[in-house]
Amino acid sequence: MSGTTTAAVRPRRREAGAGANRWVVLVVLCVSLLLVALDATVLHVAVPAVTEDLRPDAIELLWIVDIYPLVCASLLILFGTLGDRVGRRRILLLGYALFGVASAVAAFAPTAQTLILARALLGVGGAMIMPATLSILRQVFPDRRERALAIGVWSAVAAVGAAVGPLLGGFLLEHFWWGAVFLVNIPLMLVSLPVGRMLLPESRGDRGGPWDVVGALMAAVGLFGVVLGVKRLGGGEPPASPFTLVPLLAGAALLFLFVRRQARRPHPLVDLRMFRRPAFSTSVGCIVLAMLALVGLELIAAQYLQLVLGLSPLETGLRLLPLTVAAMAAGLAGARMLRRFGPRRMVCFGFCLTAAAVLTLTAMGANDNAGLLLFGFVLLGFGLEMTLFGAYESMLSEAPAEQAGGAAAIGETSYQLGAGIGIALLGSVMNAAYAPGLASVPGVPPHASDAAGHSLGEAYEVAGRLGGPVGAALRRAARDSFVHGLHVTLLVSAGLLLLGAVMALRLPRIMQCGEEPAEVELPAPREAEKPRVAVAALDVRDSAP
Repeated sequence: MSGTTTAAVRPRRREAGAGANRWVVLVVLCVSLLLVALDATVLHVAVPAVTEDLRPDAIELLWIVDIYPLVCASLLILFGTLGDRVGRRRILLLGYALFGVASAVAAFAPTAQTLILARALLGVGGAMIMPATLSILRQVFPDRRERALAIGVWSAVAAVGAAVGPLLGGFLLEHFWWGAVFLVNIPLMLVSLPVGRMLLPESRGDRGGPWDVVGALMAAVGLFGVVLGVKRLGGGEPPASPFTLVPLLAGAALLFLFVRRQARRPHPLVDLRMFRRPAFSTSVGCIVLAMLALVGLELIAAQYLQLVLGLSPLETGLRLLPLTVAAMAAGLAGARMLRRFGPRRMVCFGFCLTAAAVLTLTAMGANDNAGLLLFGFVLLGFGLEMTLFGAYESMLSEAPAEQAGGAAAIGETSYQLGAGIGIALLGSVMNAAYAPGLASVPGVPPHASDAAGHSLGEAYEVAGRLGGPVGAALRRAARDSFVHGLHVTLLVSAGLLLLGAVMALRLPRIMQCGEEPAEVELPAPREAEKPRVAVAALDVRDSAP
């Protein structure tokens, strides 16, 4: 009787695991990613309204903006590896619930402190969601060709979310109060939670030995300290400041001890042997280097387009829209390009194309050149997405299936660290090239020159206070110095991108396919209890097509 029941259920399980159902799973995962990507940028345009309503001081405002990415980056490894142990779907659904509750708290926060707490909880929810989406995708798509297509769709959605965030925030602020930028999350979470519970498969990795709680906390606190220190450096804080140096050194020391601890444990939280695989370690390095070099784009978007060319935030978003469209196109075409060219040539060419885009943008001047910006942004979006797509796909494919959550967390952490380090490094290059141009403007007092040397926005404020021909001269000098500093920064970015192209030569030449499906517990049929037990008892190989 039991054999008959098992045989009858096997076709249903095969259909769920290898049929169209996995594409429905991809849609649910993409909605999850879209929410996290939106929340990372949607608040930027709401900062003035939040400041006017809640009246935070300078420190509180800094934490309102920074606490979400700080908490999210520091907890990625913790929740990624916990998902490998207790179930990735379980962690993802808990992340959904926490994200929805925290969004409601943030939307109606009466004080700055409440908003900071809500943003921190959003970071916890984001850290649960981000590695879970990639690790579940790794399990649901065991065939590498199909997984490449799924990663392409996933990465295109990430590009859309990051770009649409400021536009959506601006639209909501024109019609509602600032809390509406958080309320948009709640309906999507109310739909995603029950749909995810019904459709998403449960999967786990290696559950041998106890979960390393101490190691997980060391990684979380260490990453928090490093990311905080790097962000403070990128914000112009002096390196010798104890508020910068102490978290940076303490975080680095904790991460060093974490690596030593993992190397000695029989059941490590993160299997560091993955880094012995050239394709895995190279992919992680390419992700870091791509993000490190590309944060110069933030300087273009936030300051050049608005302060130099005088565009409004909406006009700035529309100018950057071609970059998003190009990134989406590269993501959707990524699987075909990967099959045709292989990881090595795809990532290498992506780096070279992005470097060419950055060099093209060095032709920008004090006057608007819409055609040049359009061409440069299209190249930039396509090349960057090619690079990240190929690197993420190679990293996930090289990682063992039982370590999918840890590998996804490493990839996302690399992304965050690369962006943070890039802001600090390229921000320092920008400041070093910008400030000297304001030291000898005729008629400007030394203290005014020092203040103007902090940023272009401050230079415009000082010029406005001085007024007259002296103020106009300072304004022109600041604009020209900023454009010069931007050119130098873009040249450094291009050099880093070409270094990434050389690094990518260590990736495999061709795309190896033909993997075996990993352990995935699919939602059971609901007809009766006995078939449900039979499905749970089936060997994973029974679900292979």
